[in-house]
Order: sequence, then structure tokens, then C-alpha cells
Amino acid sequence: MELRNIALCNLRIANVNVRHGRKAPDISDILPSVRARGVLQPLLVRPQGDAFEIVAGRRRYFAASKVAEEQGLPTEDVLLPCAVTDPGSDADALEASLIENVARAPMDELQEYEAFAKLLKQGKSVADIAQTFGQTERYIIQRLALANLNGAIKEAYRSGDIEPEELQLLASATRSQQKDWVAAFEAENGPDGDVDGAPRGHQLKQWLFGSEQIATTAALFPLEAYKGEIVTDLFGDASYFADSAGFWTLQNAAIAGLRDDRVAKGWKVTVLDKGTRFPSWQYDEVPLEDGGEAFIEVRNNGEVEVHEGYRPYGETYSAAKAGETDGAPQAARPELTKAAENYLALHRHALVRAELLAHPDIALRLAVAHMIGSSQLWSVKPDPQRADKETTRQSVATSPAQSALNSERDAVLELLQVAKSYYGTVTRGNGDGFTAVSLFARLLALPDEAVLRIMTLVMAETLAAGSILNEAAGLAIKPDVTRWWKLDDVFLDLLKDRTAINALLSEIAGKAVADANVSEPGKVQKKIIHDCLNGEGRERAEGFVPRYMTFPIGHYDPNKTLEIARVSENINALFTSI
Repeated sequence: MELRNIALCNLRIANVNVRHGRKAPDISDILPSVRARGVLQPLLVRPQGDAFEIVAGRRRYFAASKVAEEQGLPTEDVLLPCAVTDPGSDADALEASLIENVARAPMDELQEYEAFAKLLKQGKSVADIAQTFGQTERYIIQRLALANLNGAIKEAYRSGDIEPEELQLLASATRSQQKDWVAAFEAENGPDGDVDGAPRGHQLKQWLFGSEQIATTAALFPLEAYKGEIVTDLFGDASYFADSAGFWTLQNAAIAGLRDDRVAKGWKVTVLDKGTRFPSWQYDEVPLEDGGEAFIEVRNNGEVEVHEGYRPYGETYSAAKAGETDGAPQAARPELTKAAENYLALHRHALVRAELLAHPDIALRLAVAHMIGSSQLWSVKPDPQRADKETTRQSVATSPAQSALNSERDAVLELLQVAKSYYGTVTRGNGDGFTAVSLFARLLALPDEAVLRIMTLVMAETLAAGSILNEAAGLAIKPDVTRWWKLDDVFLDLLKDRTAINALLSEIAGKAVADANVSEPGKVQKKIIHDCLNGEGRERAEGFVPRYMTFPIGHYDPNKTLEIARVSENINALFTSI
């Protein structure tokens, strides 16, 4: 290869240039550089008669021509650096152009197809092209397969109306499917605005391969046993069964084989209805010898999963229940269909509800059992009493109110003869129907007075801190605040608003004291409040309750908000007559 400066007038665009076309390329990005410094990177050319053909460097050529035109320079006086190759075959020149252009900027699918197709036409083999560009032969074949695309689909891709993934999918479509797609695509821009248009994305995949899209990887049977057509996603590794009915005939036979194999090993096997997920959260994991069963889950996409070693939650196992014969549990056949059992369940439910209306004592006990143990339709949890600061947690934990609740909780646990839950409370909050039933049976043996006592404790545990219901309960009860709480240093330390501090000081020590200290730091004013509360050098303020702890709640700075007070404003009027 020889490096030479060649006049602009002696250069021509070669037909083998990968980016050759009638339309001049966009050179806006390189034109300023060529104006300032000229063409620095040599063009790749080859001799052609008295001139030279540009194999690679078409945009540099056009930029230099533009600058020569702007400066009024004769083309014979404009010299461009060129790397001159030996006169060779079109295939070699095209390959050189392709390598140079791929290194500069990746080409899209159609550009690759057109370039590879030119190389193939010039005598290069698929293996040669793959080796040159470091791709697999399958990749080259996939790009060459775009030759089968309808011309309108190619144009839709070039104009940006479809994405590369959609182009690849359409390449695997039949000519008839492509024709139908083009008709739908053209209808999108027609006068009828009600048409759905051509499918895209996931809809296109469904349109090509069918709604079920059963991949061959889902088959439990040898693929050679399937006699129908297999559709391959041209640009991926996936292939699909075109005949879903044929697939399911073979797949169900294989599933039956799975079932029989597990039964022979001693499992009780249930094949779930197709499309039904296995609800593992409703089962305990137990081995075969402890009554574990096997469940075969069959998905709509053909995939099969076997779940071994599960037993319905809370169900006890015994040899008699399993119907052991010769040491192996036998699968029991249901007496009624699911629909028949559903019929019974709904009618039994209806008559129990109707009779329950006349038994408020039983309804009360059911409600308390639900509150403590939860169930399918009840989810009740105790308040977690989360504190932002450790000092707040300790203040609450050591308060008389919390101590009273703790003592009553111990008494209720004794009444029910149960241990504390993992929350440390009577309330379970785990949705365990069996636990709720056990509690219900226990409550039936207790008098109304004891049941109401239990319910009251559980209600206290499950009343949410900071909630509107907590405020409403306070408005109804009108608590004796001084019995359970006194203003302590923990709250004073958390109090930061100067207006609120001074107003609180005014209430507890008098306006004169508050006014005399209005410009003092909050720390000083809070020290006076502390002294008044504890009788240290000042008259003790007995039974003082700040607005923050009244029902309804109040606050001291009218220009600022207090969230609990804001929420409570909407309900205060509901309890004025109580």
C-alpha cells in the first residue's frame, strides 16, 4: 500500500463503497475540522484508469470538495492524502471499505445485510465474511436472511417506524405474513382512523407465533416425537411449537408419566389445572415419610414444575388418614367436585350468618378471636410503638400508663391460657385461622365480662399511635391525664419552638415571668419550667397539663402547624355532645 497526495479532481466514489449512494452524506460534524486543518486521515483508494476510486473516506471527500467550493479553489489544486491499494477484486475493495466503516461507526442491520450481500455477490463465502469481521457464521446468515424482507418493511425501518427487534421478527415471517403486516402498516396512515394498525413489540411476537408462544425448551418429550411445524425466532435462540394442540397431546402424556413415576415412589400426587399456580405459602414443607405430597404445576406456556414435600398448613398426618396400604400412602379421591364443594361452602356460610344475627354473644367472641388470631379476611396487628429517639422509648416504657397496660396484658394471657405472640402482645396478627378457632373455643367458655375485658386489652394493643381513631377514643373517654402522665425533661428537651416555649412558661409560671424572660434562650426558659414542675426554688405546679396533652389537643404557636391537631380538627365537632 502506497501513501500519496492525489488531486481532488482525480478522485471518484467507488460503487463498492459500503456507504455509497446517490444522496450526499451529512458532513456537518467534520466540516469545521476540514476547514481549519484540512483532511488529515488518508482516504483508502484504488487505481481505476487515469483516476482513483474511493473505497473508504467518502465523507472526507465531500467535505474537502465543499471547502474547495467555498474558497474558490480549482479541484486540481486541492490535494488529499490517500492510501493507494493494489488494483484488486471488487470483493477485496468492498471488504476493506466495510472494515474501515465498521471501525468508524457501527452499521445498522440493513446496512450490514447490504454490505455482506455485496461481499457474497463478489465471491466471498459466509465463512470468509465471518472470519474477517469476527462474527459467527450464524450471525452472517441471519443478516443475509434480511434479503427476504418485503421492501416496504425495509423502508419502514429506515424511516424509523419500526425498531430493530421488530425488523428481526419480521425477517422470520412468511411472505404472506409480511404482506399482511405491510397492508396493516399502510392502513395506519390512511383516511380511516379507526384501524388498529400493524402489530408492534410483544403484539408482533404474538401475531407471528401465536398467543401461547410455547417454546421448545418447555417440552418434556423428545422433539422428534412432535410432527408439527417449529417456528424459529430468526435472531434469537428461541423456537416455538406452531401446533399447540399437538404439543399438549405429547406434553400431557409426559406429565402423566411424571405423575405415575412419583406415585410409584410413594407420593400422593396432584396435577394442578393448567394455568393454576401452586400456592406454596398455604403448605408446610415436610418429607414423604411425614405425609408430604407432590404437586405438578402446569403453566400456560407449557412449562412444568414439580413441587415435592408439601402438606396443607396445619393438617396432621396419620397412617389412618393417609390410608396406608403395604406401607405406602394411597391418594384419596375427592367425594365432590370443587364446584359442588363451593356450593356447600356458600350455602353453609349463608345459613350460619343468618343465625348469627340472633346470637350477639357468639358474634362478640368470634370478633375477639378474629382480633387476636386474625384469619383469611381479618388482618389485625398491634401498634409497634416505634420511637424516633431512645429517650422517648424509655419515657413511654417506664410511664404509669404503659405499666398498667403491661399488667393487664399478663392477666389476659392467663385468662386465655396462651403465651405472648412474637410481638410480645396478646394480638397474634398472623392470619392463622386455626389459632383463631382455638381462641374462639376458649372464649365460648368465658363469661361476657371476661370476654369484654380481653377485647378491651386487644383493642388497646391495636389502636394505632398518632391515628385519628386514637384521638377520637380520647375525645370519647376524656382521660385523666394527670393520673398517667406528667411533663418530663424528655419532652422539654424535644421542644424547640421559642414561641411555644414562652407560651408554655406563661401557663406554668405566669405571664409576668414569661415576659421577663422572653428574650432569654429557650434553654433558660425550659429550666424555669423544670423548676416549677419539680418545686426547685419556685412554687411547684401541681397537676399541670400542657395543651399538647389535652383532649382535644391544642398547641401554642398559631403561625405553625401541629399534625396531630390538624388531623383532629375534622373530628372534634363529632364529640362535642359526649
